[in-house]
Amino acid sequence: MFKKLFPILTICMFTTGAAANEKEAIRQVVLDYIESQHVPNPDRMDKALHNKMKKRTYWARSDTNEFLLETSRDTMLDVARMYNQEGNRFPTEPRKDIQIFDIDGRTASVKLTADEWIDYMHLMKLKTGEWKIINVLWQYHDQSKHSSRQ
Repeated sequence: MFKKLFPILTICMFTTGAAANEKEAIRQVVLDYIESQHVPNPDRMDKALHNKMKKRTYWARSDTNEFLLETSRDTMLDVARMYNQEGNRFPTEPRKDIQIFDIDGRTASVKLTADEWIDYMHLMKLKTGEWKIINVLWQYHDQSKHSSRQ
């Protein structure tokens, strides 16, 4: 009996271990993204982002017209370089809750909850085996902040 179950158990253990490794790799990419903003580090942000990454949210102009606000990879590298240079943009122990919703082959869907906002992320696994953030849809917890009228 054991001889029949051994190959199945081996496959299950390998699959579970591989899935855990993928989750940890994805989690690390998300940490590179958020922590490079906590402690300015554009190299760490660069490591997390795909070259074609776009970050989007809804925004209202002062005339109340709403539009899609889009941020590029290059802008996110600038954010990682300059946003928290004074060290006063985040609490001493910043919030960084990561939920991995799904991993299927070379794609993953993740939610990052930070102090001021949430990011819904799509990641893709490159042929090299590296995971990269390709899409981010975000919003502030306080949705009234999605405006230039403040």
